[in-house]
Amino acid sequence: MSPSIFRITSLSENEIHFYQTEGYLYIPGILSSATAANMRQEIIDIMVALGVSTEQLANAQETSDKLRQSPKYLKHGLVDQLVNSPILKNLAGELMGGPSTLHSPFTAVKSGGGGGEFHFHQDNQYTQFDGPGINFWFALNEMAPENGCLRVAPRSHLQGTYEGVSSGDGDHHLTISIAPKEFLPIRMMPGDCIAFSRLTVHGSGPNHTHEARVAYAVQFHRDDVRATWDGQPPRLLTEYPRLDNKGPVDKIVP
Repeated sequence: MSPSIFRITSLSENEIHFYQTEGYLYIPGILSSATAANMRQEIIDIMVALGVSTEQLANAQETSDKLRQSPKYLKHGLVDQLVNSPILKNLAGELMGGPSTLHSPFTAVKSGGGGGEFHFHQDNQYTQFDGPGINFWFALNEMAPENGCLRVAPRSHLQGTYEGVSSGDGDHHLTISIAPKEFLPIRMMPGDCIAFSRLTVHGSGPNHTHEARVAYAVQFHRDDVRATWDGQPPRLLTEYPRLDNKGPVDKIVP
C-alpha cells in the first residue's frame, strides 16, 4: 500500500464546531506543496486528454472556460489516491456527524485570460439532499481574487436550499436570485483545502491571469441521506447512487 498523501488525518472538536456553525472550514496544508504541484499537472494532462488545448487553458475562449468539470481520473494516480482515500472519507464523517459515502469527484479548472465568473449558488440546487452533504475543494495552485478564488458566504447554510435560477450564461449552471452582500474571498496556497456544506452559498470570480486556476472537488453525503433528482421521489443514495462514473479509468479519451 502506498503511503498516504494526506498531512492531516483528523480534526479537532473546535474545527468541527466551526464547520457546523459557519458552514465551511479552511484546512491549510492538508497536502504538501509538492503533491499539489504534481496533482495539478495530472489534472492539466487530463484536460489535454479530453481535448482541451493548452491555449484554451491559458486564454479563455468560450463560456465553458469559466469552469471545466470532469469526473474522469486515472487509476493509481494522485487524484485516485485523493478521491478514494479512507482518510478523506473519515474527515467527511467527522464533519457531517456520521458515516459517509463518496458522491461526486470532479476537476474545477478555470481558464486564464478571463475565465469567467461562476455565480453564487448552492450544490444542493442541483441534486437535492434531505441531509448533510459536503464538498472538499483542494487548491492546486495559489488562489487569490486575481485568478478567481473561491468565494464563500458564511452561515448561509442555515437558510436551507434556495430556489435555483439560470445563471444566464447559456449553460446548465444555476445561481440564486439575490447574491449575498457579504462573502469571503478564500485565499489559498497549493495543498490547502476548504470544506463546505452542500447548503453553503459559494462561487468564484473571473481569472484575470494567464495561467489556469486548477482545483479539485470531492463531494460526500452522509449515509442516511435521501436525494431527489430528475423529478423522481427521494431515494437513499447508498442504495441508488446519483452517479455511476465515480471510479478511476485505465485511459482518458475525449
